[in-house]
Amino acid sequence: MKVVVIVPTYNEHGNIVGLIEALCLQFASLRHDMNILVVDDHSPDGTAEAVRELLPRHPELRLIEGRKAGLGAAYIRGMTYAIEAMAAEVVFEMDADFSHSPADVPRLLAEIDAGADFVIGSRYVAGGSIPKNWSFLRRLNSLGGNIVARYLAGIYRVRDCTAGFRAIRVSVLRDIDFSRLRIQGYAFQVALLHAAVTDGARVVEVPVDFIDRTQGESKLGLSDIIEFVENAWWIRLQSAQTFIKFGVVGATGVIVNLGFFTLLLGMGLNKFLASPIAIEVSIVTNFLLNNFWTFRERETRDRVHIKGLKFNAVSLLSLGVSYATFVAFSSAFPAMPPQVPQFVGILPATLVNYFLNSYWTFRETEVSKNS
Repeated sequence: MKVVVIVPTYNEHGNIVGLIEALCLQFASLRHDMNILVVDDHSPDGTAEAVRELLPRHPELRLIEGRKAGLGAAYIRGMTYAIEAMAAEVVFEMDADFSHSPADVPRLLAEIDAGADFVIGSRYVAGGSIPKNWSFLRRLNSLGGNIVARYLAGIYRVRDCTAGFRAIRVSVLRDIDFSRLRIQGYAFQVALLHAAVTDGARVVEVPVDFIDRTQGESKLGLSDIIEFVENAWWIRLQSAQTFIKFGVVGATGVIVNLGFFTLLLGMGLNKFLASPIAIEVSIVTNFLLNNFWTFRERETRDRVHIKGLKFNAVSLLSLGVSYATFVAFSSAFPAMPPQVPQFVGILPATLVNYFLNSYWTFRETEVSKNS
């Protein structure tokens, strides 16, 4: 298997030679075809020149250069080159400043060998760590970024969404349209991970110790933070398509609900009995539509009948919410046409339905976390 470790650089003259030598030492113990691709953004400190001096002694080393446009742009350039010019089957993302230990490369690669599609060197699973001497603001920035990525962008099952140390199968990358990620800076890491998770990639987190750089300066700036938050919102907006589908199904359920309710009333059934029957009929139709349309692409552990039972359990809870609302409004406004409180009861039940079904009934298989 051909593996390419992509190392983006900008003013890393003091680190890059040592990193390449350290990686080559690790490569000696691995059975795969291991390679390094340095992607330099025209560093004024001579980083590219230092790499060029190593090229004659290291056939596994490549160098490409381009204008400085951000971390995401560098990775896209590097991944495209690794796939098209080097025939890579697996690519690594790795920082040039020794914050990611070369000794951890075999551990991440072992998870690829075991069947994972996307392996993260994670600081936030058991066994991983960040430097103890980080200031409160540094910790807040790191943890805050992860919170934004996990819950705003919706990648809640991954512990370390912003990690820059990763091993990824090229088969996963081929299914991702880089141009649609809209990212040039550090937010690329979250956008790429979200795209992979959405496409069903098997993600594994391996604990690593993050190490502070001793040479050079961090490239993270205010513009990167702003782009990061904006991108998280953009991902959430795109993810809203699922809720829109759920809403369409819900609207269909409303029609079924009110239609059966009116039909049962016309048959002379008491309204307090007709209401739960109509709700249950709409539950069945909603489950079928959600299972085979709204959440069709989600891979879950449960078979259809188990999901059906879960859906019905959630729906019974929603029925309770809806029926309680119906009874309350009917009792408070006895002269009101019964269809009105029946409709009002649907609204809070819809919210309960969506969140419980999205995060329980149709919840995707959990990401693996190895320790």
